[in-house]
Amino acid sequence: MTTSRLTREQATQFARIALGHVRREYPNNVDHALAEPADARTPSQLHPIFYGSYDWHSCVHSYWMLARLLRRFPDFAVASDIRALFDEQFVPEKVAVESAYFARPTARGFKRPYGWGWLLKLATELALQSDDRWGRNLAPLADVIAQRFRDFLPLSLYPVRVGTHFNTAFGLRMASDYAEISKDEGLAKLLLETGLRWYGEDRDCPAWGEPSGDDFQSSALIEAECMRRLLPPDVFLPWFDRFLPRVLERQPATLFRPATVSDRTDGKIAHLDGLNLSRAWCWRALGDALPANDERRAIAHEAAQEHLSAGLPHLATHYMGEHWLASFAVLALDEAE
Repeated sequence: MTTSRLTREQATQFARIALGHVRREYPNNVDHALAEPADARTPSQLHPIFYGSYDWHSCVHSYWMLARLLRRFPDFAVASDIRALFDEQFVPEKVAVESAYFARPTARGFKRPYGWGWLLKLATELALQSDDRWGRNLAPLADVIAQRFRDFLPLSLYPVRVGTHFNTAFGLRMASDYAEISKDEGLAKLLLETGLRWYGEDRDCPAWGEPSGDDFQSSALIEAECMRRLLPPDVFLPWFDRFLPRVLERQPATLFRPATVSDRTDGKIAHLDGLNLSRAWCWRALGDALPANDERRAIAHEAAQEHLSAGLPHLATHYMGEHWLASFAVLALDEAE
C-alpha cells in the first residue's frame, strides 16, 4: 500500500481554508507577557504578519502551507490570491516588527520550539519559490530564530517528549530543513549533535501514554522522523531497528490505532485530529526511508493511510481545528520530494 498524495483539488481546498483565516484576527489566543501597561496591544499590533489563524504559530505554518501549495501548483485557482497576500505581508517593515518582538526580555521562550521550527520551515519554503523576494524579506526574522536555536540547544540538557507544542524532536526536525537550504553547516552540526545527545541511545520505545488527551504529535514517531531527517540512512536504519524493534508485529499497538475525537469544538480534544495527521506524516516518511524489500515499509505505509483517512475528513469541521489542521494534512500528503 502507498499513501495518498496531494492533488490539485485538495491544494485548492486547503489554500482556501488558510486564506480564510490567516488575516482573521479574532478569536485569538494571544501568547504574550506584559511587562508594563503599554504592552497591552492587539494581535495585529504585536504581530503585523502573523496575527491571524487564532495564534501566532498556526498563522506561521498556514503561511508555510500557502507557500508550499503555490510552489507545487503555481497556476492553481488561488495562486494570484496567495501572491497578493505575500506581496502585502512579507515586506521589510512588517518583518522588522516581528523580529523586534523577540528582543523583548519576556519573549525569550516565545513559541519555543514549535513556532521556531515552523518559522524556519516557512523560510525554507520561501527560499524555494521562483520569486525569492518574500524569502529575502523574511530573512532577518529567520536569522533571529536560527540564533534562538543556537542559544537554546546547548542549554537544554534534556529533551521534551510530550505530544504538544513543546516537543523538542519536532523543533529539530523542522530546523534541519532550514540548515540545509541556508547551507548553515554550524547549525546543522548543532542539530545533529543535539539529536544524538537527546535520542541516540533510545531503544525499544513502548510509546507509553500515547495518545494523551490533547496530543497532536506522537512523541515516539516524531522522534523517529527527527532522527530520519538528521542521520544518514546507514546510521538511521540501525537506530530505527533498535528504537521500534517490533514494527513487523505492529507493536506498540497504540502507534497503529488512529485516535478517536469526541468533541471537535473543544480545542484540546480537537488536537487528536492533528495527531492522526501528524502520525500519517511520520509513518509515510519512515516507510519511504525503509528499503524497498523491507516488509516494514508496507506496514508503515498502511498505518499512514489509516491515520490519514481518520484525520482528513475533519479539516474544517470547526474553527478549533480549521485554523491549523490543513497544514498537517499537507505534511502527510506532500512532505517528501
